Amino acid sequence: MQISSVGGMGLLDSLLGAEGRKSFKRKDSDAGEAGKALEELRGSLYNELRTSEGAKRQQQRFCGPVVAMTFNFFVAVGIILTNKLVMGRVGFKFPIFLTLLHYAVSWLLLAIFRTLSWLPVSPPAKTTPSSSIFLLGAIMAFASGLANTSLKYNSVGFYQMAKIAVTPTIVLAEFVLFRKTISFKKVLALGAVSAGVAVATVTDLQFNAFGACIALAWIVPSAINKILWSSLQQQANWTALALMWKTTPITIFFLLALMPWLDPPGVLLFKWDINNSCAILSSALLGFLLQWSGALALGATSATSHVVLGQFKTCVILVGGYILLDSDPGLVSLSGAVFALAGMSVYTSLNLKESKDGSNKQIPVQTPVSKTKTSENGSEDSTVIKTTNDV
Repeated sequence: MQISSVGGMGLLDSLLGAEGRKSFKRKDSDAGEAGKALEELRGSLYNELRTSEGAKRQQQRFCGPVVAMTFNFFVAVGIILTNKLVMGRVGFKFPIFLTLLHYAVSWLLLAIFRTLSWLPVSPPAKTTPSSSIFLLGAIMAFASGLANTSLKYNSVGFYQMAKIAVTPTIVLAEFVLFRKTISFKKVLALGAVSAGVAVATVTDLQFNAFGACIALAWIVPSAINKILWSSLQQQANWTALALMWKTTPITIFFLLALMPWLDPPGVLLFKWDINNSCAILSSALLGFLLQWSGALALGATSATSHVVLGQFKTCVILVGGYILLDSDPGLVSLSGAVFALAGMSVYTSLNLKESKDGSNKQIPVQTPVSKTKTSENGSEDSTVIKTTNDV
């Protein structure tokens, strides 16, 4: 056997020659280096996710404002269509329980991520008071549950009118809590957006007293919910998934408490066949993606920008239906939608300009300044680098 092996190697050497042996060695070396580089990359990413600061950097790297808001836009449109199917054709009339299923599926998926070590590490407990996490979890239950309940008892038009009130509520709350102000140009742009959405949905303002109370009760929790999601991610190094993992159990607890008050009885008597269950499960999976994409958008932008994105979805659906599906919402509604889209464009351009100006202020610019230095032997010109900041 040893002689056969030696003979085989000699035959291979004679066939390949010196150049062939070198080629095989180079390929083995290249493959080894590629594998080593891949392992180093995987190791660095794994180590990066083991700290809250590193995980936050990765989230900012891969999910910037454009990616996060585009992700949230498409998921939101999908869940709107799915929930219309679930509450309409399927006949599932339990909005709080539907919201509860959304968060239960989200928590299950997050638990799987945690088991597989895919869940980013949370910041140290001392950096974020536990009361803030508890408050966010409780407010999420009211914001999400009351939103679905409002959509059940009110028309889409009145639901959108209530969402308009969220914008000034956020501006006022951020000023009270963080002394945050916005420019007069942004105020005008937001006013144009709100007015346009109001005109676009004015033809569908059907509501009842109970639905109106639910819509009014939803405005403040919705505004505070968006502000907390945005501030905790931007100021305390929380990532979207880590914050979802901490707050979802609290949200589920409060949704269980809300069910007897806002849902009708009979959820166990519902026809849980395969078709209905698949439709509800699809809604729950989209609910997880909506919560995740919404958290990413709030972490990458601001609470006000996220509200404007929601109003943008309404106008796009209205105008898109007219262009692509030959629907006729009326000249008044179309004019309002176009006016709102124009206001959103102005608001977005103002945000981009402020973001660019802020980046320029943070980047030091090196400008050479000529300075003459005199010594005993004579004068000698030297160039000194002066660091300034553009203001």
